[in-house]
Amino acid sequence: MKARKKLYNKQRIVIKIGTSSLTFSNGKLNFQRIEKLVKVLYEVQSAGKQVILVSSGAVAVGSGRLGLEKKPENVVDKQAMAALGQAELIRIYQKFFDEHSQLVAQVLITKDAITLSDRRKTAKDALLAIIGMHVIPIINENDTVATEEIEFGDNDTLSAYVADLVDADLLVLLSDIDGLFSADPRKYPYAKIIHEVDDITPEVEALASGEGSSFSTGGMATKISAAKICMESGIDMVIANSTNPTVIHDILRGEEVGTLFSFSAYTEMKA
Repeated sequence: MKARKKLYNKQRIVIKIGTSSLTFSNGKLNFQRIEKLVKVLYEVQSAGKQVILVSSGAVAVGSGRLGLEKKPENVVDKQAMAALGQAELIRIYQKFFDEHSQLVAQVLITKDAITLSDRRKTAKDALLAIIGMHVIPIINENDTVATEEIEFGDNDTLSAYVADLVDADLLVLLSDIDGLFSADPRKYPYAKIIHEVDDITPEVEALASGEGSSFSTGGMATKISAAKICMESGIDMVIANSTNPTVIHDILRGEEVGTLFSFSAYTEMKA
C-alpha cells in the first residue's frame, strides 16, 4: 500500500480512455460516461494537478455517424472514418468541458512526432505550453494521415509515449476491465485481480491475452506494452475500470483499485 499512497502526490497525469469505454457495444457513444469523465478531469485539474487526456473513439464515432455496425476493414475507409469522427468527438468533449468553463485543445500526432528528435522537442514544447496555460490537451493519433511507418497502432502505446514525452508522474489506462487478472476473468471464474506489479516478467506477459470490442484496438497485451514504456521512464501506471470515471479520484487517493504498475521505485532501485 506504500506505493499506492504515493499516487496522492502525482502532479502531471496522463489519462487514456479506450473506445469500448466511450461507446456501447453497438458503437454508439455513451454520452453519460463522457459527461462524468469530463467532470472528474475538471475536478482533478481544479485541484492543482495537470491533466492530459488521450482519447480513442474517432473511428467508432465516424462509423456511427454513417450507421455502420462495425469499423471498416480497409485502411482508407478507416482513415475516412477517423477524419469524420474526430471532428465530432472533439465537439462533444468541448461541449461538456464548456459546462465547467474548462478550455481544451485538440492534439493529433503520429509516431514520428515523438521518435524523431527535432519533432519530439517541438511536440513536447507545445504540450507543455498548453498545460502551462491550464488547458487540457485531448490527444489522439492522427489516423487520417498515419501510415504503417509512423503509426502507433493503439492508444495504450500512444499514451505511454505521451507520458514519457511530457515527463508525467502517472499514466491511468481506463478500460472495460478492472485490471490485470491471474487469468481471463471472462473465461475463468476463479481469476483474481493482481493489484500491484513492480516488474514485467515473462509470467506477467503471459497473462496478457484477449481482445477488446469490435470497435476497439488491442487488449491487455497493448497495456503491458505501455507498462514496459512506463517502466523504462520511471512512470507509475494504473489500469482501472472506466464504468465509473470517479475511479480516477480513488486512484489519486491511494485506494486499492485496479492494477498499479509501480515503476518509479523500480527505476530508483536500478539507479
